[in-house]
Amino acid sequence: MSPAPSRAEPITITHAQGETVLPAPPKTVLTLDLASLETLDAVGVEVTGVVSSHIPAHLSKYKDSKYLKIGTLFEPDYETINAAAPDLIIVAGRSSPKYKELSRIAPTIDLSTDENAFLATAFRNARTLGRIFGKESEIEARIGKIETAIQAVREKSRGAGRGLIILTTGGRMSAYGPRSRFGTLHTDFGITPAVDALDRAVHGQGISFELILKANPDWLFVIDRDAAIGLAGQPAAQLLDNPLVARTNAWQKGHVAYLDPVRWYLVGGGLVSLQANIDQITHALDATH
Repeated sequence: MSPAPSRAEPITITHAQGETVLPAPPKTVLTLDLASLETLDAVGVEVTGVVSSHIPAHLSKYKDSKYLKIGTLFEPDYETINAAAPDLIIVAGRSSPKYKELSRIAPTIDLSTDENAFLATAFRNARTLGRIFGKESEIEARIGKIETAIQAVREKSRGAGRGLIILTTGGRMSAYGPRSRFGTLHTDFGITPAVDALDRAVHGQGISFELILKANPDWLFVIDRDAAIGLAGQPAAQLLDNPLVARTNAWQKGHVAYLDPVRWYLVGGGLVSLQANIDQITHALDATH
């Protein structure tokens, strides 16, 4: 791991909840956000503290006891965080409501993504990390590769027909549209939505098998939330094996893509997961040509 850059001047970081001044390059870094952890790991920045649960397999080294465990994705362990005397705390999404309390302990930044501009804010957050840790060139190289992959997947999407994003959990289903947490599939990757007016609630719009048949998508993109968070629920593939779903164009053509639930649901805007998600969609579309 490379050391933090030597920088004499304080820098002001603009983020989702305002501005935070960092007087010096941070050495003791705590992150409650998996996307930031993933991006920092990819460019060789060492962190001191991470969440105690839901660490994805591709970041499993952070389960090691040498990394301080600072709470869950939703609930910080304030005592442990305070004792660590951090130079920087990173929150986002699930932990963002705790920003004010944490900012009383140490400089804190909120790297949440905006559902109305998911990719743009994911890139902005990565560039923010690049600026803080002197990793601008590494971040730009990864963003450039993602942008190239997105152009390629948009070309493939043009002839793919209409798609519906479904999340399954506890034997129930919800659907997500363009202006949702998974809407990047439509807005950035170019998949035409099968249903226009979906509820924008964070947990999507509850749907039935009848709605799926009525929408009759050419593609079903499925996220199994129970698999993402380690719950032993009914697998998405089993839930969707239903006579009504079987009548859709998507099912009959074999156009059912089970998206990586950890990368889509848990990690979100990390640069490594973004690349993997685009690669998965590209592979799914290629398999049908």
